[in-house]
Amino acid sequence: MRPPRPPSPERSAELRRRFAEKARCERPDLSTLCLLVAAEADGALDEAGMDAVEVELDRLAGELPYRPGSPHAWAVALRELLGGRYGFHGVPDDYRRLESSLLHEVLRRRRGLPILLSVVWMEVARRAGAPVYGVALPGHFVVGFGEAGAEAGQVLADPFDGGRVLTGADAELLVAGATGAPLEASMLTPAGVLDVVLRILNNVRAWSAARPEHSGVGLWAVELSLLLPSHSARLRYERAQLLVQRGDFQDGARELDAYAEVVAAVDEPAAERIRGQAQAARALLN
Repeated sequence: MRPPRPPSPERSAELRRRFAEKARCERPDLSTLCLLVAAEADGALDEAGMDAVEVELDRLAGELPYRPGSPHAWAVALRELLGGRYGFHGVPDDYRRLESSLLHEVLRRRRGLPILLSVVWMEVARRAGAPVYGVALPGHFVVGFGEAGAEAGQVLADPFDGGRVLTGADAELLVAGATGAPLEASMLTPAGVLDVVLRILNNVRAWSAARPEHSGVGLWAVELSLLLPSHSARLRYERAQLLVQRGDFQDGARELDAYAEVVAAVDEPAAERIRGQAQAARALLN
């Protein structure tokens, strides 16, 4: 399946300016950042479409009971509304679709990756006043209600499974299935907004890496990741490789040289290998 048509260069530049600005706010807004990612992927998502998503999230929040009370009651209320009445859930095929990482498409299809379905849960619950946050379990994103930590009465729910409320044993099985290791208390801490956005962009990059014909998708995902206040320097190397892959040998070589300078401070042999890659990229210009 082909990804949506990207926005114009002018629209893309404006989206990236806003993304960088919003990511550096004192309290970055999750739905806004997710919609800017989605608009970078889908040129058909205009300002009216972005506003419509926010309105829909508000509408869904308005259908929740007033202040259900305990964390467990909140989790059940979200499950009954989003998973039950509206049928939000995920299936294995969603991992093969770029739309599963785009908030407006997840709202439209009521299907998506665990992390995007969790964004829907979090944004609807937050608007209704719930004590909600994301929990980045290894290999599977879920939502938490109440104070973090099992001893504090934290309740976990799995939006990918329609909002099923998880027992401690359920969470242990999810982690064991993904890593083969036991569940640790540190895995239950709330994920920050920018951590959620970076994980979404990582999913987009992984989708593109498995489909070299869609390297342009991987390129914009890397470039948005580089706009986040905190990111891995190795993203510059990935960007350079994508530029070379797409035939932009000059810029790719320049980026490889810049990354080699960063690496040289800790690993000169590795830096020399990267300089060799830059030289090979320039040779392709001849």
